[in-house]
Amino acid sequence: MTRVAIVILNWNGRHFLEKFLPLLVRHTTRPGVEIIVADNASTDDSVEWMEKHHASDTRLIRLERNFGFAGGYNRALEQVEATYYLLLNSDIEVTENWLDPLVELLDFYPELAACSPVLADYEKRDMYEYAGAAGGYIDRYGYTFCRGRIFDHTEKIDPDFRDPVEVFWTTGACMLVRSEVFQSAGGFDDHFFAHMEEVDLCWRMKNMGHRLAVVPASVVYHVGGGTLPKSNPFKTYLNFRNNLFLLYKNLPENLVGPTIRRRLLLDFLSAVRFMFSFSLKDIRAIWRAHRDYRKKRKDYRKVREALAPRITDKKHPEIYQGSVVFDFFLGGRKRFAELKHRFGATMDQQLIESK
Repeated sequence: MTRVAIVILNWNGRHFLEKFLPLLVRHTTRPGVEIIVADNASTDDSVEWMEKHHASDTRLIRLERNFGFAGGYNRALEQVEATYYLLLNSDIEVTENWLDPLVELLDFYPELAACSPVLADYEKRDMYEYAGAAGGYIDRYGYTFCRGRIFDHTEKIDPDFRDPVEVFWTTGACMLVRSEVFQSAGGFDDHFFAHMEEVDLCWRMKNMGHRLAVVPASVVYHVGGGTLPKSNPFKTYLNFRNNLFLLYKNLPENLVGPTIRRRLLLDFLSAVRFMFSFSLKDIRAIWRAHRDYRKKRKDYRKVREALAPRITDKKHPEIYQGSVVFDFFLGGRKRFAELKHRFGATMDQQLIESK
């Protein structure tokens, strides 16, 4: 069996493949590591370019239609046998020794389900990048943020942040995950299509008793917005809709109702904020997200019932018990270090000391 399968899900990303795939092959090719490109029914010439330039050093999986990030990976990984899956965006530049620290951490900690490197900005290389920065967290109302990024505010990379730490979610842009845990957790939720699916998966894995970490010894550079730019109303719709499903699926019974009611109020305030910036398409996207959440909630009740035995009322320390919305917009706390909370602990020093 392949030890590490690096799987890139591609959709019309020939320009990214041409730019970054040769670097990945150069820095990663070794025994036990397989590089796979799963094409999500691209309409550009991605497949033809792959067959011409990388038929000998990569494997190509062709999907019959665009299933989105969640469905595309689920279908591609059904065709992959490996100890670890490495899910990698096509718009990422890897560095020379990026993979080994991730594999070593999972090898050393059997209770660790997944880990990610630090995501740095491809253009501003001394800055964290939006999609994962230095590890993902969530507040009690479902708003996600990162060490090094709260909402759209990113920070400079902290040179003193060197040890692996526990996080609530690992970025889907570059995630090393145990294949057995990925499958036993149910994989990604197809209905999410894209956005928040990795947070949902990570929450389910944490409810199963697993741990997650970010590994500062590994750094990759992310372009970001390769498929949908940040300002896209469809992205707004997916983020708001999927976040409601995320809460409904994973919160303990006593918190579901109160949390979602408060979240609806906060989403209304977000719509008001978009109104002041004349972003009418984003306001419409939030309205559609809430409408579709109400429509699909009955269907998700069965999903929640199936997950119920694994849902825990234990408070994960990586969940911020405050509100990043109020802290950021009213309290002026724009940096991760300014949040009044002790997040996940530094991983034990055993791995570092054993080297």
